[in-house]
Amino acid sequence: MSVHNELPGEPAISGASLGAVLRTTLRHHGVQATAALWVVGYLVVLWLADGSLPFDRPAVAKLPFALQLAAPSITLIEIFLLMGLVFLLTRRRAVPDVTSRAPQRPTALRETLLLIGYAALGQLGGWILGPALGYRPFSFHIAGTVFGCTVAPQRGEMWTWALYNFVVFALLPYGYFRRRYTNTELNLRSSDRKGDALLIVTVVIVESVFELMAFDKTIFHLSAHQVLLGAPLTLLIFFVGTVLPTMVLIYAILLPRYLKLTGSAISAVLLGGLTYAAMHIVEGWSTFDSPRNATLSLIFVVLQYFGPGMFKSVLTLRTGNAWVHALSYHIIAPHVIVDTPLVVKTFGILP
Repeated sequence: MSVHNELPGEPAISGASLGAVLRTTLRHHGVQATAALWVVGYLVVLWLADGSLPFDRPAVAKLPFALQLAAPSITLIEIFLLMGLVFLLTRRRAVPDVTSRAPQRPTALRETLLLIGYAALGQLGGWILGPALGYRPFSFHIAGTVFGCTVAPQRGEMWTWALYNFVVFALLPYGYFRRRYTNTELNLRSSDRKGDALLIVTVVIVESVFELMAFDKTIFHLSAHQVLLGAPLTLLIFFVGTVLPTMVLIYAILLPRYLKLTGSAISAVLLGGLTYAAMHIVEGWSTFDSPRNATLSLIFVVLQYFGPGMFKSVLTLRTGNAWVHALSYHIIAPHVIVDTPLVVKTFGILP
């Protein structure tokens, strides 16, 4: 089934050439506004940072300030290349009509607003629960994810974070919406297993190479014993704590409704990226001890996670299957590749 998600003037996703899609994307007002805000964000960072960033990110702390500043844009360029690769790999397959999986606009709007409000309350709950238990505030990532941290999470902190996120952002929303919609309508069933498998393997390989080039502390710096114990444990903890919550909340439920409400695949991708960034608003490396540091933290959360959130949206819209992004661009790369050393350290797994 071919998709018909676009506004007048947007090419049909399944029928247009890559060049046509690129031209239409660049003409999209939302894309132009996003590019302008991206530049403004960088200007604000340059003004406030004064040559250094106040974040607790040991993995990149020794890099020159200019490279730390450029890293989100470098990642965004890689994401744009991955989007092109995904388009080429899916150009001959039938793209599912994700728009039809959402309810009518009034219901879609009501469900979207209620779910966004629920997610905000869930985030607030994590900010309260973590410190109440003697831990750091909980967000979609545990402290130390990807960038490391000065003080590694405790075992109880990591398990509590994972279970809280799983219940609040995955189990409860899925249970509520599954009573009303099928797994297909929730983007949780493949319509082309062979094509999805090809995408998953390709993206895992490409992204893993990029992660290994970008980060020094990875799974390959561990002993065989640490990898054999740490990698499966990392996969389990992060799959429960961030992959399933991301997949269910944003890409199974919200993304089809964004598409229905905007009538535009491009707008839905932008909203998917923005929502993904918003769910990471309090990261373990963030600091809010001054207005300057709080502003830098909030800007960098958007710079860091907006692009990956967009790419997850593209993968989901091109396949109609939210599992594709979860398995190809989340759990293995970056989490198992980059975060296994964090789990090894937290659980004291010896060489």
